[in-house]
Amino acid sequence: MALEIKIPSPGESIAEVELASWFVEDGALVSKNQEVGEIESEKATLPLIAEQSGKISISVNEGETVAVGQVVATIDTSVEVPEKKAVKQPEEKAETVPEATPVPKAPPSESPAPESVKATPVARQMMEKEGLSIDDVINGLRKINASDVRQVLQHKSGPAAASVPQAISREEDRKKVSQLRKKISQRLVAVKNETAMLTTFNEADMSEVIRIRKNYQDKFVEKHGIKLGFMSFFTKAVTEALRLYPAVNSFLDGEEVVTPEYCDIGIAVQTDKGLMVPVIRNTETLGLAELEKQIADLAAKARKARLAIEEMTGGTFTISNGGIYGSMLSTPILNPPQSGILGMHNIVERPVAIDGRVEVRPMMYLALSYDHRVIDGKDSVGFLKTVKEFIENPASMLFGAQSPEQYLLDI
Repeated sequence: MALEIKIPSPGESIAEVELASWFVEDGALVSKNQEVGEIESEKATLPLIAEQSGKISISVNEGETVAVGQVVATIDTSVEVPEKKAVKQPEEKAETVPEATPVPKAPPSESPAPESVKATPVARQMMEKEGLSIDDVINGLRKINASDVRQVLQHKSGPAAASVPQAISREEDRKKVSQLRKKISQRLVAVKNETAMLTTFNEADMSEVIRIRKNYQDKFVEKHGIKLGFMSFFTKAVTEALRLYPAVNSFLDGEEVVTPEYCDIGIAVQTDKGLMVPVIRNTETLGLAELEKQIADLAAKARKARLAIEEMTGGTFTISNGGIYGSMLSTPILNPPQSGILGMHNIVERPVAIDGRVEVRPMMYLALSYDHRVIDGKDSVGFLKTVKEFIENPASMLFGAQSPEQYLLDI
């Protein structure tokens, strides 16, 4: 029996997609529920799943544009696929393996042993977080070119080889612009042309947030199973500030200004496919631990290109953190139809005036880009100033516009 693999619909109004890649070769044996390929649209990336086991026959090449519902492959389910035997792991420590047992060396053609591959601490931390091995990373890299080989040879030859003239590379790498990046480009250009975008700036002293993270990180991880980061503080601060300045949470719909009574915050995530903005719903109901968990979950899905359409639509405000890449200051661009976006930047120790004295504090520049058609200067400046105050005194987020003393005295 031939089982057809058809192109699924990524969302309403999308009739065509690009067949981005096949994960298996034509004629390969595939298992039930195995991801065999990937399609890319202007809204999302979706996997192609084998609904039954069998032998696959591919009829459409990578990079081709195909219609939703089109058959791109078939699976001959009459072909038996041998079950993969699970490798039994030793229950005890390594001492149970006899010391005299020789360890076979990997042939030269295979991937290098993990010990021989150098990785930065940041790279290793990312790999541990995503559950990736060195082999996974190596297998996912681009093709090795002549320039890569020359760099390795120069490194192996030592300082003496640096004086040897090397061939000048004139190679180019060309790839087709993805449907997702095309859509992102169209939206960004439309924002510049169709909105009255303006950016206001402020700076926040990060001392108190850093102190809280340092003092309570271990207990937080022990109770909630996730690290306490900066994004949860900013998401909470933005949420509380939006409740005080609802105009910043508004958007234009034709001739109407719509102001949601809820806060759905988008978190910009940079991926290999392009910039994606998954949305956390009803942040006004979530604590820091719940925010951290949802941020981590959505960011992981985004980097693996497994976000669903509903996880990227309907946000009322966006936060973009360029600081993780070292950005000192920027003017973030709006995510339509939203009217506001907060840009976070890197934390730098700088001298600041505190009660008439000069002190060195960890400071972060904040930027709020907003649509001046919807948001007035008073609201935009007041909103950003409020976010700054919440970050510099996180406990005040529990009391909104009031100080703890005012809240206690009910004044």
